[in-house]
Amino acid sequence: MLRARQNRPLQGSSHALGPDPAGWTRWLPGLLILRQYQVAWLPQDIVAGLVLTTMLVPVGIAYAVASGVPGIYGLYATIVPLLAYALFGPSRILVLGPDSSLAAIILGVILPLSGGDPARAIALASMMAIVSGTVCILAGVARLGFITELLSKPIRYGYMNGIALTVLISQLPKLLGFSIESDGPLYTLWRIGAAILGGATNWTTFAVGGGTLAVIMLLKGVKRVPAILIAVVGATAVVGALDLATSADVSVLGPLPQGLPQFVIPWITMTDIVPVLIGGGAVAMVSFADTSVLSRVYAARTRTAVDPNQEMVGLGAANLAAGFFQGFPISSSSSRTPVAEASGSRTQLTGVVGALAVALLLVMAPNLLQNLPVSALAAVVIASAIGLFEVKDLVRIYRMQPWEFWLSIVCFVGVAVFGAIPGIGFAIVVAVIEFLWDGWRPYSAVLGRAEGVKGYHDIKRYPDARQIPGLVLFRWDAPLFFANAEFFRERVLDAVAKSPTPVRWLVVAAEPVTSVDVTAADALAELDKALEANGIDLRFAELKDPVKDKMKRFGLFTNFGEDSFFPTIGTAVSSYLATYPRSTGRIGNRNEGPTQS
Repeated sequence: MLRARQNRPLQGSSHALGPDPAGWTRWLPGLLILRQYQVAWLPQDIVAGLVLTTMLVPVGIAYAVASGVPGIYGLYATIVPLLAYALFGPSRILVLGPDSSLAAIILGVILPLSGGDPARAIALASMMAIVSGTVCILAGVARLGFITELLSKPIRYGYMNGIALTVLISQLPKLLGFSIESDGPLYTLWRIGAAILGGATNWTTFAVGGGTLAVIMLLKGVKRVPAILIAVVGATAVVGALDLATSADVSVLGPLPQGLPQFVIPWITMTDIVPVLIGGGAVAMVSFADTSVLSRVYAARTRTAVDPNQEMVGLGAANLAAGFFQGFPISSSSSRTPVAEASGSRTQLTGVVGALAVALLLVMAPNLLQNLPVSALAAVVIASAIGLFEVKDLVRIYRMQPWEFWLSIVCFVGVAVFGAIPGIGFAIVVAVIEFLWDGWRPYSAVLGRAEGVKGYHDIKRYPDARQIPGLVLFRWDAPLFFANAEFFRERVLDAVAKSPTPVRWLVVAAEPVTSVDVTAADALAELDKALEANGIDLRFAELKDPVKDKMKRFGLFTNFGEDSFFPTIGTAVSSYLATYPRSTGRIGNRNEGPTQS
């Protein structure tokens, strides 16, 4: 099987299929794959699709229940999105559908709004899918596929660990055989403890669910063994054979409605719009972050390019399809995708076969799963949530850079304390603050010449580095923009004040400066006037041409003059020494006092 997979057609990008398609067809990678489809791939795609179906059914139902909607909608959210992604998705291998990472977000929105009404719950969830799909498609068309890269790995770990804990806590009552009102993860945990102490646990239900969870965890690491299928079928058979639904009050799924999903426009009230918009946006962020990571993983295995913008469009189309066909928000699956790959999947026809098989089940045998215990479904979700936790890499991050580890913990606590939606919003705020902090308070240095080392270097790191009397070489290690313009001015004036000799020139070593905005340009003009009032000339070295072009547009280039810009630090120093030939002496750092070279 491994040898067969090595000859698999390239995945993840239309570049592997020949010339880039032109016009509107570039948004439909599935059509291009279909044109190049080989009949020899068909048996493997069919077999892989049938194997995948054994995962799609129990997992789809489990994540639907975890999301607060009846289990049948989990199958609806499996069928239509797989068909949509097969047409719009760029990856040949990704499997989309209901996902545990989204369950807490969906539940957090629809639970307080639905009032226990299943019809209202699915309308809200479907509208969340439409919002998420629209956001993803617009972002993909606008080529904003890079936005998830703004979330650093520690922050992603933090909010995903928080979501995993939230999902796990939400499933504990079903595993234990009772129900409680939920109002945030910690409050839910408190109520669970009170219910257990109050004797509310149904121990038969717990035995069924706990046994299911144990089987899944024990078989999870065994290759080519369908752990979830074995565990769920076993639990269903035990409950049906012993009639535990009647004799021990074990809650079961019951018969599914017969028929296929229908096109329905989900109507919600005006008061629901804001939370649904926020929830749909959060779903879009999380689902695309997961999908982009998984897409890159499989693209790396096949050494193909990843098109994150088309991935957004494919994910958005799948969510739109789910929303209009009685489904709820979906994402890529890190558990079902490997099943498809290991089964020999060659193209997205695998997902199409899986979708058709699930649809056939609903038409031909809707009562097949009527004895499926709810606690077994909870066990499936809990097992998946456990797999979401990231601990090993966080330990590595702690060893390398503790402050990023604690940043991850802060995001984790935010989700665990406030819930999925506020917690993810908190994580995004933290990410923006982290991003701005790096640019707001960047590193800067005064440069000098160190013995035996070429170039000019930070005098703090090279205590023997010596400066030229009257010349300050100041390096700024960041773009110059509104958030750090005032700090830049303060650091420059501080460098002038701490110079061991009166300053004639201040040269900004500007190679790390990649951009200048209007606020920073005005700050530079003001700084130039302040320095000029003290008899100091402001100069620049190694300024990049695109930045220089901006300064020309802002009028700074004319104000400073052509002779204020030097291609290298060395030429700036030579020009200074030519202007002030008596400054050839060298001085040490400010603690050493003047010395002669």
